[in-house]
Amino acid sequence: MLKDAKEDYFHFLQIERGLSDNTITSYKRDLDDYMQYVEKSCGKSDWNSIARNDIIGYLYMLKDNGKSTSTISRHVSSIRSFHQFLIREQLVTQDASLHIETPKKERKLPDILSQEEIEAILTVNDQSLLGIRNKAMLELLYATGLRVSELITLKVSDLHLSMGFVQCYGKGSKERIVPIGDVAIKAVDHYLQYARGQILKQKKETILFLNQHGRPLSRQGFWKILKKVTKEAGIEKTITPHTLRHSFATHLLENGADLRVVQELLGHVDISTTQIYTHVSKARLKDMYKAFHPRA
Repeated sequence: MLKDAKEDYFHFLQIERGLSDNTITSYKRDLDDYMQYVEKSCGKSDWNSIARNDIIGYLYMLKDNGKSTSTISRHVSSIRSFHQFLIREQLVTQDASLHIETPKKERKLPDILSQEEIEAILTVNDQSLLGIRNKAMLELLYATGLRVSELITLKVSDLHLSMGFVQCYGKGSKERIVPIGDVAIKAVDHYLQYARGQILKQKKETILFLNQHGRPLSRQGFWKILKKVTKEAGIEKTITPHTLRHSFATHLLENGADLRVVQELLGHVDISTTQIYTHVSKARLKDMYKAFHPRA
């Protein structure tokens, strides 16, 4: 009976809810583990006999096995959805998952670069065509806090350099206008005037930043560029494309910017997402205090 209900559930997810194959595969993996625990550890043979304590025991087992908070949260979501299906199909008389709480996710502070490290990256001197492109990309990324996906999909027509802003499309194709500083404007204009046309090689392409073949740059391509420039700047930290976005937000707050302004610039729908950077600023302030106060 356990197996039959599960198969009906996956059919429901696919046909009625229209979920993707990847999402359904994730649900299957979670529920296979859950069902195995229920059968072997709890000795249950039908879903109606499962109690809240059985689910709690399963979640504690996941925790004891070293699963992360986010993984356990995903399992809770899978279990809840399945038990709600059982109620809806009248296969059980009560929802054993009803009062199961989702564990609070650990908020890992993002890695950021100091202003001196940013300066080192942005002053790497490479006057080749690709070096001019790299300088323009990095200056623009740090000046605007764009996501890398937003940067590599920018079109030339999205630039409004004379007015000092760029038009981009974030998550959910939500449009936002982001101001650009003079240094970034100069770097991007230099790229447009002296490098992009030669990299393009008479091809037709609307995307702003191109690879060496005159085609749109990929995320992986940008990551390789960032690693190369970071190494040339003598920085040994592990840096991801998102590090510049994190650094942009943190440096703004450290220099007195309002949290709501930073939220708008980053394109965050919920200000609680932006608030992580206030924790970063406080953590850095504490580090600075310890490093420089004689009695810290």
